[in-house]
Amino acid sequence: MANAKQVMDFRPSKGITTAQSNEHQRRWTEKGWDRAVSVGNYDPTREHLNFEIRAGKIFPIDKTRSIPERMADNLSARGIKDPNGDLIEPRFRTVVNFIFGGSRERMHEIAFGKQDVNFDKGADNSHIERNKDIEEWAKDVYSFVCDKYGEENIVAFIVHMDELNPHVHCTLLPIRDGKFAYKQIFAGKDKYEFSARIKELHSDFAEVNKRWGMSRGNSISETGAKHRTTEEYRRNLSEECTNIEEQVVRHKKTLSDLKLEISLAERRVKGLTSMVDNLRKAKAEKEAQLSALERILQNHQGDTAAIISERERLEKELASIQAKLADKQDKLRMADRQLETLKKDMDAIGERTEELKGEAYRYSREIHSNVDVLLKDVMLETLVDEHSARVSGMNYSEQAAFDGSLLQSLTEQGTDVMFCATLLFLGMVNDATTFAETHGGGGNSSDLKWGRNDDEDNRAWARRCMMMASKMMRPASGKRQKR
Repeated sequence: MANAKQVMDFRPSKGITTAQSNEHQRRWTEKGWDRAVSVGNYDPTREHLNFEIRAGKIFPIDKTRSIPERMADNLSARGIKDPNGDLIEPRFRTVVNFIFGGSRERMHEIAFGKQDVNFDKGADNSHIERNKDIEEWAKDVYSFVCDKYGEENIVAFIVHMDELNPHVHCTLLPIRDGKFAYKQIFAGKDKYEFSARIKELHSDFAEVNKRWGMSRGNSISETGAKHRTTEEYRRNLSEECTNIEEQVVRHKKTLSDLKLEISLAERRVKGLTSMVDNLRKAKAEKEAQLSALERILQNHQGDTAAIISERERLEKELASIQAKLADKQDKLRMADRQLETLKKDMDAIGERTEELKGEAYRYSREIHSNVDVLLKDVMLETLVDEHSARVSGMNYSEQAAFDGSLLQSLTEQGTDVMFCATLLFLGMVNDATTFAETHGGGGNSSDLKWGRNDDEDNRAWARRCMMMASKMMRPASGKRQKR
């Protein structure tokens, strides 16, 4: 497939949430599936096609342990401590979430071959089989990640074929030499080193995808710098916007999941808060009862043996309440932290979603701008060519009607006029004069002040520069050049 592009996106985080894990592993109840289908592009009849890679081999997705549990097991087996483990607020980037994929049409070919898949909502695709190519492609991607970051750092490598565009979710631990080292591995010392590393990463991934007929995408600065046909611009715009759209859809889906999890977390916090309040009241009541018994004993009132027995009973009840209170307080603190993390995750993903929308808008504007420039360039070239062809068939008196015109100058000395105008536009008047005089022109003999007016916009200034360049490139004698 022509113009097929790869997709690679990664986001660092301070861990992985239960909501993310459930989505990756499809650890949903029937109700969860219903909700997912209602808000996203999931096809339950294609879930059987999903798989994961462990140790380079294909397996059904293991749903017995969540990804956070897998991460904990991985670190424990290697004797590595999670730097966020003892913190009330996680501060360290301990997970990098990769998404690998490609152009929708090409990924459909790799995943399903020539099978007719119905992507309409509610369609039955239970008969669809997994194409062998998607397994081989996924193995290539898995090997790529292993070579780059170490197989031991892959916590989960899951391939989804039940969404609109098949893709990989890779949960990676940024560990080097037994220590978490996100900055050293990914970020670098500054934004320039980070940018260089990411460009290199995309290029390296493109080497993997050559086998699969996909190439790396280009940044806006790269695409804008290349001279492309209108059709190439249109295709590139469509491709890039599709990729961004898919990222936005994924982020919206994650936001939806996070909202549900936040709602559950808020209810848990509310319930635990109520329990803690009730236990505190019960504790205060038992302490008050014990204080009253102590006063009775000190005043030698009542049956001492009975009072001591009652005190022992109250002390046991108080100890039980204190143990429950400590347990619920610990759980409340943990629930508060989890809720705060979820809210921060939602804020971060929300911000990234808005950034992606901005990127899509900026990219669209950039492409439109470049197409506009291209069309104007073609229009000017066409007009000049047509004028030149028509003038050649005119007699001398008819040709004389165009003497001194910009169209004549562009026809006879187009390249030189444009270069001279560019020098003028940039304020390099002396250079423009020298250029004109050394390229057959008479320069500018006018004593009038030349320069840009304070209130002059770019278009008006450019037009004046073109007209002046046309005058400067005329021969000093004022005679017309031979046609």
